[in-house]
Amino acid sequence: MPYMAANTISDPHTELVNDPVVEEENEEVIRCSIGIMAYNEEANIERTLQSVLEQTGPSIHIDEVIVVASGCTDRTVPIVAEMALQEPRIHLCVQEKREGKASAINLFLKQAISPVVVLIGADIIPEISAIEHLCSPFKGLSIGMVGGRPVPINDPDTMMGHAVHLLWRLHDRVARVYPKLGEVIAFRNVISGIPTDSAVDEISIQALISQLGYQLMYKPECVVYNKGPVTVRDFLKQRRRIYAGHLKVLKQQNYEASTMKVTPIFRQLIACRHFALSTPKQVVWTLIAMMLECYARFQGHYDYWRKREHHIWQAVSSTKDLEEGEFKMRRICNAQSVIVFRLLLEGAKHNDVQREREDREANEAARKLLPILRNEIRKEDKLSINGPGIMTAVIRAEQQGAELLAQRIKKAVEAAPVRVGSRGREVKVTVAYSSLTFASQASNGEMTVSGPHINEAVMAAIVTNAGE
Repeated sequence: MPYMAANTISDPHTELVNDPVVEEENEEVIRCSIGIMAYNEEANIERTLQSVLEQTGPSIHIDEVIVVASGCTDRTVPIVAEMALQEPRIHLCVQEKREGKASAINLFLKQAISPVVVLIGADIIPEISAIEHLCSPFKGLSIGMVGGRPVPINDPDTMMGHAVHLLWRLHDRVARVYPKLGEVIAFRNVISGIPTDSAVDEISIQALISQLGYQLMYKPECVVYNKGPVTVRDFLKQRRRIYAGHLKVLKQQNYEASTMKVTPIFRQLIACRHFALSTPKQVVWTLIAMMLECYARFQGHYDYWRKREHHIWQAVSSTKDLEEGEFKMRRICNAQSVIVFRLLLEGAKHNDVQREREDREANEAARKLLPILRNEIRKEDKLSINGPGIMTAVIRAEQQGAELLAQRIKKAVEAAPVRVGSRGREVKVTVAYSSLTFASQASNGEMTVSGPHINEAVMAAIVTNAGE
């Protein structure tokens, strides 16, 4: 097992504020404060905030979402400020000067009011029940920190995509035995901060929580999507910083990350050989990934020996564009979603006198708009017209991904000019949609269904299309 820290941390920013495992009332609902550390995240911050605010579950209540914007020079601050006007749970904290992620986390911890705090990256997308899975274990008083499972949206059919997927698969398998928590974590609000020069904040927090006598838990059911590096240079830059940070935590906090040991990683590499070693191409790519990781660790060790600081690091740009990864995120998903679109034509009266003409025009509009919808979905997804102005898409996506796709299609359709009738009358089309998601997540293979309430006509369209 990884070695637990036993020494008291002398850094003034790491003062422990509670005694180990205090007795407290085991409440039904876990109240949490969510912290998002952001540096120039204008491309992702709105989507991430929406995803977080949509998180639901019987075990959690989100009291607040605090965004700490550190030295941002893009539109991150205005975007968050505008959203805060509409949602009172969003709070914006601005650091004029970028002082590192650890400093931003300490600022968040000073403001968080809930007994459980959650740290989530501004460049990841959580599944719809991720926070529920993450926080529900805190009903057990011995649990001090929980981490989720990151799933990359990189294309595994490329060399760097294979390397990133292999890295996170190994992380997942090692963490199930020896908890190594990162990307999205939740922990009890019992520490006042972490060392401000830490380049690996999750491990620093993990060390402090372990000092207090709490247990760590890895929850693979808590899935979040991220994007790994797509270039060798970015891969080496990221892995170099992480390994140098792990070495520093080992010395500074007397705590060793479980992924620093080679033997557990090698064992899990053999265990997931179906992904890493099943074809000649995968063997070559796996060997290249191993060489890159070894070289990055050598660089990280050199940086640690030369006392090069990494707590304020240059953002890895190739990991920030989640928009282009939405299709890949749906590709690796094991759920199926059905989206039913209803096209509403401007000026339609919806009465018996004009119903036949309006239905005919609605069908004509649907046929003309069909190519727009096809451009937004993948080839293996199904798309059909199921009635006057009713179009159904069956896609491979969780509810979160289906919602993102539906919004994009709605925007594209409503912006497109459409002419109907014998005279080619141009009409404005408004889109309404409903969705259902079918996901097999239970160990016994039972199907779970999630989605908003839909009427019988829409359900009939779903049944018709799903049965094809």
